[in-house]
Amino acid sequence: MSICLIAGLLIAPLGEAVTLRWTHSIEKTLWEEDYRRAGEYLLLTEARIRSTGAGMEPPEGARLDKGVWHYTPALPPLPRVALRHSPHVPPYIICAAERCQPVTAWLPGLPAEAVIELAPCAEGSG
Repeated sequence: MSICLIAGLLIAPLGEAVTLRWTHSIEKTLWEEDYRRAGEYLLLTEARIRSTGAGMEPPEGARLDKGVWHYTPALPPLPRVALRHSPHVPPYIICAAERCQPVTAWLPGLPAEAVIELAPCAEGSG
């Protein structure tokens, strides 16, 4: 019952919970989202923003703790999360099983531009 990182034929099983981390392309600040697998879906359980600006305002109910805004997005269970990998911005970082590394390390051979997904692993792949 793992979450997989997928790009075409490249697949990396990550475990039941992951943190997706990236740097906002304009504000250059860290953004994080925690996902866990719930059956055939992903649940976004918490998000964190290091600062505000350029479409990064924390939603109502967010709490500020040590300079970081924490909140739980009001989203339904998601079948997958699609991400755009591009050479024009730093790569996404995926934290799973006590290991944080760029998507390029999780998916060796990832092209410079690709659509990648976080999704429940298909049976037999993780």
